[in-house]
Amino acid sequence: MKKINETLKKMGNNPTNIGFIDLFKVCEFYFGKPRNKGTSHCIFKTPWQGDPRINIQNAKGKAKVYQVKQVLLAIRKLEDKTHG
Repeated sequence: MKKINETLKKMGNNPTNIGFIDLFKVCEFYFGKPRNKGTSHCIFKTPWQGDPRINIQNAKGKAKVYQVKQVLLAIRKLEDKTHG
């Protein structure tokens, strides 16, 4: 959990330099195993329909900035549903 929290803090401070593996681990922690892992995209199921969707892609070892931002939005939405 400590590593997840460190990654989340890093994502919030600077979403431009996040490793794909780190983002993948955060997504797994919050959303479970991805639906498909065999392609370049990893798609995670969310408890709601529509956006933000969790679809991340490995870009030479890094996460794409817009996908990091989408994951942050999805985590906020998930926490709002859980705590609100």
